[in-house]
Amino acid sequence: MGGGGGDTFTVDDALLTLGFGKYQYFVLAYAALAWISEAMEMMLLSFIGPVVKRMWRLSAKEQSLITSVVFIGMLVGAYSWGVIADKYGRRKGFLMTALVTTAAGFMSSFSPNYATLLVLRCVVGIGLGGGPVLCSWLLEFIPPPNRGTWMVVFQAFWTVGAVFEASIAWAVMPTLGWRWLLAFSSIPSFGLLIFYLCTPESPRYLCLNGKIKEAMTILDRIAKVNGTKVPSGTLVSDDDVVASDQDSTPTKRHKQGALTTILKLLSRELIRPTLLLWVVFFGNSFSYYGLVLLTTELNAGRSACAGHKVKAEETEDVNYKDVFITTFAEFPGLIIVALTVDRVGRRPSMAVLFFICCVLIFPLVFQQSEMVTTGLLFGSRICITATFTTLFIYAPEIYPTAVRSTGFGAASSMGRIGGMVCPYVAVALVQGCHETAAIGMFEVIIFLSGVSILLIPIETKGRELSDNVKQKCQSV
Repeated sequence: MGGGGGDTFTVDDALLTLGFGKYQYFVLAYAALAWISEAMEMMLLSFIGPVVKRMWRLSAKEQSLITSVVFIGMLVGAYSWGVIADKYGRRKGFLMTALVTTAAGFMSSFSPNYATLLVLRCVVGIGLGGGPVLCSWLLEFIPPPNRGTWMVVFQAFWTVGAVFEASIAWAVMPTLGWRWLLAFSSIPSFGLLIFYLCTPESPRYLCLNGKIKEAMTILDRIAKVNGTKVPSGTLVSDDDVVASDQDSTPTKRHKQGALTTILKLLSRELIRPTLLLWVVFFGNSFSYYGLVLLTTELNAGRSACAGHKVKAEETEDVNYKDVFITTFAEFPGLIIVALTVDRVGRRPSMAVLFFICCVLIFPLVFQQSEMVTTGLLFGSRICITATFTTLFIYAPEIYPTAVRSTGFGAASSMGRIGGMVCPYVAVALVQGCHETAAIGMFEVIIFLSGVSILLIPIETKGRELSDNVKQKCQSV
């Protein structure tokens, strides 16, 4: 085990022996609740925008800003919470995100005006930026052979949240209004605070930071709950294994500063995958959230541009049926991921799906019937959901434990920039009768994302997580 001797073992060795059992189901359930919460907070943007635009007489750019400020907040939060989680622990990182999201999400339902709504939704975005911390935390409890499968299961809860939000909006918006939708959507975040005291710290994080006793306590607890036994011997980190293999003294562990962590991400070993991953995250977020917004904007925008503006304004603000139908496209996307992620691999499956999405979106350059438009968006949503899901499995696997949350958070921040820009394409350009230009931008960005994922030199299918940079790069 570990470095080749039977008297030591690593966290991955222990997880392989302990297996995926009841303990991991609890960890998965907590992370799933957080993922449902984030999906609901993000999906509601496509519902409240058109309503508050009419109520407060906003311009198309002002409506777009309601979505963009959430991504501005997520841009700040994704990096900040990652640094906090790598320095102070995963639990402290996602506690702060839950507190911020819950408070700001609920308070935004009482917004008296446009400016207040913008500020509070930006704060919600800061809280939502902690999503990568939960992904890293969950990933560090799953045995390597099960990692792809269970991360797909985890990602499925985003779809559950998205469908649930569409269902609530369909029921609540026409009767109670957008404020009640905001209030109801904050409820899952309260659940995260209630069950927080039951959550464990990542044993991999504890081990890497020299807290062997605490890590062993958690591993013993997993063994007890799962009905298995911890391997015999001494628990060591991958750093100690590498040092032992090289007959050198294990390096002294210390807490990293934010600058040190960023420099590691931009080191010779990691700079290429890091920069390419940023491009892919930008393109994937731009495309995913853009397709969500296009579902509510494209048909209405073309009707207005074709001279039916009065008719368009008299209809409901959002076509809930179309949003509900296209949201269900996420389920077949998840099935595709489950079938390909551990067979075909992370990178090739993402690349193929990006290119198929390009093909499906292209006919929208020309005006189509409402049924054809909804069908093409449905197919595109399948592809982009599959790439999004696979990317959230792949990204944390690239990085060693010491910089995993920060690296994943930084990449996620680039995605937030994509989400921040997309409303000005999916909403402002479409409402300004520039549908062809909008679809053309989607085509270019999705295609470049597919090329970029192929250029990343690391495939993580079937590989164990690592604790240090050199070990990760030697496995490429």
